[in-house]
Amino acid sequence: MIDVKTARDLIQQHTQALPAVRMALHESLGFVLAEDVVAPIHTPPFDQSAMDGYAFCFADWQEGKALRVAGIVAAGDSGESALVHGTACRIFTGAPVPCGADTVVMQEKVTLSENGLLILDQAIQKAANVRPLGSETNKGDVAMLSHTQLTPAAIGYLANLGITELLVFAHPRISIIITGKELSQPGDFLLPGKVYESNSFSLSAALQQQQLDRPTILFVDDDKDATKLIIEKALMECDLLLLTGGISVGDYDYVGESLLACGVEQVFHKIKQKPGKPLYFGKKGNLPVFALPGNPAAVLTCFYEYVLPCIKLLQGNTNAPLTLYLPLLKAYHKKKGLTHFLKGRVEGRGVLPLSAQESYKLNSFSLANSIIELDEEKENFMEGELVKVSMIWN
Repeated sequence: MIDVKTARDLIQQHTQALPAVRMALHESLGFVLAEDVVAPIHTPPFDQSAMDGYAFCFADWQEGKALRVAGIVAAGDSGESALVHGTACRIFTGAPVPCGADTVVMQEKVTLSENGLLILDQAIQKAANVRPLGSETNKGDVAMLSHTQLTPAAIGYLANLGITELLVFAHPRISIIITGKELSQPGDFLLPGKVYESNSFSLSAALQQQQLDRPTILFVDDDKDATKLIIEKALMECDLLLLTGGISVGDYDYVGESLLACGVEQVFHKIKQKPGKPLYFGKKGNLPVFALPGNPAAVLTCFYEYVLPCIKLLQGNTNAPLTLYLPLLKAYHKKKGLTHFLKGRVEGRGVLPLSAQESYKLNSFSLANSIIELDEEKENFMEGELVKVSMIWN
């Protein structure tokens, strides 16, 4: 049995990013760049007015002396016109600053009369209200580095450079195998000895939360031959395999030996943690395999703490998971020897450990927006003490 840090390190060491694919910019939200993006143009592509106002040459301006207004430049005009010495032109936000002008005065700080344009802004400086050519990005510069995740703003920025297509790391195809002959589907009549299955629903929703495609869901009874066959099938069709249940040491737990029979190499099995101690991680080639415990709260905890970081690595996202340190809003006691992951709720400036921490209970997990991590060697955690917190929902 290994500790939590070792488990995390092993997952990182044994996970490689998926091959890169070319993708249209408008479809790339959430994907991660597989190469640097070089700017094909300057942005702005010309000296651009930042205001509705008047463009003029700063050297022509003398306080109290009017400039003759000669022409109008609107957004979208070619910018080929040029100012004559001693003149100004009406200009609008986003329009190209004409040749011969280097400054824009906002329209609220001028007066117009039959004598011309009088600039009232005594504090104006040369180049005021002008966005210079390339002041955001210069042509040939690296506009965005490889391994950057594409957010709405990133997509907008790249569109502003005229880019339509990107090389990104593929999203994994994920298969989930749900084991257990005691499981019934919601909506079915619940026979004696049966329980409704929820792990496929929570895991599918957690993947949807990450903007991933819907996984392939497979079900198998507690049968050795059937378990091996369904694992063989799933391994041929996915980039990441998750199983729930059947990984402990009971008489009907066939997942471990079936994975071995299918050529999956075990990296670790069992972690010094609660919940989710029986967690298994292995690989077949570069394909990661997680066998999660069957209890619903343990499944979700292991997903957020171990599976999700693995998915991000498959997607080429090498950023460390965001971790907060917040004060406990309520004292908590545990035994030494196991890291505890608690269902928590961030409220104000602290985090509250919720009730019903047992691994089979989802009722409190449904109210959680975070997971609290408590060190394995410590027993007492006092109210107000800083603890490690991972956000799972805003």
